[in-house]
Amino acid sequence: DGIRDFCLSRGLGDVYKRQSNGNNKTIDDDYPYYISRYWADPSRGEQIDRRLKVNSKLDVEDMKSILNEITSPFAQEYSTLFNKNYTQGFSNKGDVLYNILNGWDGIESIDSGATVVYNAAELYKSAELIVKVKEPIQEEFQFLSKDHTVFAYLHLAGDPQTGLELTSTGVTGIALETVTSSDGSMPLLSPMSAIAGQLSVVVGSYHLLKPNKGMGTLIGSYKDIKLRIVTVIGAGVAGTEAIEKALANKSHVKVIDLSQKRLDELETKFGNKNIEYIISSEDTITEALKVSDLVIGAVYVIGREAPKVVSSEMLKDMKPGAVMVDISIDQGGCFESSKPTNHDAPTYIENGVLHYCVTNMPGAVPLTATHALNEATLPYIKNLANKGINKALEEDEHLANGLNIHAGKVVHPAVKKALNL
Repeated sequence: DGIRDFCLSRGLGDVYKRQSNGNNKTIDDDYPYYISRYWADPSRGEQIDRRLKVNSKLDVEDMKSILNEITSPFAQEYSTLFNKNYTQGFSNKGDVLYNILNGWDGIESIDSGATVVYNAAELYKSAELIVKVKEPIQEEFQFLSKDHTVFAYLHLAGDPQTGLELTSTGVTGIALETVTSSDGSMPLLSPMSAIAGQLSVVVGSYHLLKPNKGMGTLIGSYKDIKLRIVTVIGAGVAGTEAIEKALANKSHVKVIDLSQKRLDELETKFGNKNIEYIISSEDTITEALKVSDLVIGAVYVIGREAPKVVSSEMLKDMKPGAVMVDISIDQGGCFESSKPTNHDAPTYIENGVLHYCVTNMPGAVPLTATHALNEATLPYIKNLANKGINKALEEDEHLANGLNIHAGKVVHPAVKKALNL
């Protein structure tokens, strides 16, 4: 009856009749087929049927519960891919649905020759090289051993205790964020830094809105209204992207960095209209904070915890409802008042200032981030797979700079120092 009502409420009674009477089945019997075949664009029927063949073991009760929670046509179509086996080794169904509902269903991977497994235990049992975005979580530690190599953003200095626990599994850990290139840049950190830098202005602007507990100002311009002030602390990849985005949104930007050379480079790039270039010090940061609507922290030190460039005391002089976005939070944060948040609960208020400290900011744009990261990491992944871990590290000193942990020990000098080892 529930499924019948579902159809009738959407003007699909004829579909219900065909599906229930045409083949002597009830709609419940063919529920997965109904949702995917008829809710979606009929032109995609062949592709949808293939999905059902790949993921034919479906639990109707699971799917019903998901449809009760998610009502968009996109989600309803893709919910046919939900298989209760997906949830083994994951904390909840949301972990599984996240990839499915964000445009990945496994079909392209299978067509390219990959084998798709549906739980963490099976994955770690069958693989030697594990390529991830974020570091393994504690629930995965039980599956790790000296036979595994993890290639991911590890950020060990950002959470020392978890970093040491990961090290104790014996896994070899190559951190994307410490892989270097011949020009001294960080080729695998840069894509995510660039995305996070652009997002910092987007989320900062959004949380300045009054309904979001911000002060109620617009990072933009209207006629002769005075431009709002955005301060960017740290002028690396993330900071530079934030500067460009803020200028494009017609704000007045204060750029603060320790390097005069870097400030001169940015002046050549951006000019002097609606932008200031400031050498970093406690006094200059304090003065900039007093007048800023949005403050973006983009400070990074290779392999180490981010320095705290904004003290809690400085917040007392900031404007109520100002917003601070800490891009450096994955490395512990560059504001003393920062504490990690997530996309579900991204903000909190301290001393009247709204803080946005989401770890893995690029996770908000998973399709863009995935394409960018794949493009950057694939050559390294091929080398590790084709040559073997040891040979690949021996032949490429820049990849070797990514080696953070091995055989139960932290081996990267900067990470060792950060962890007081």
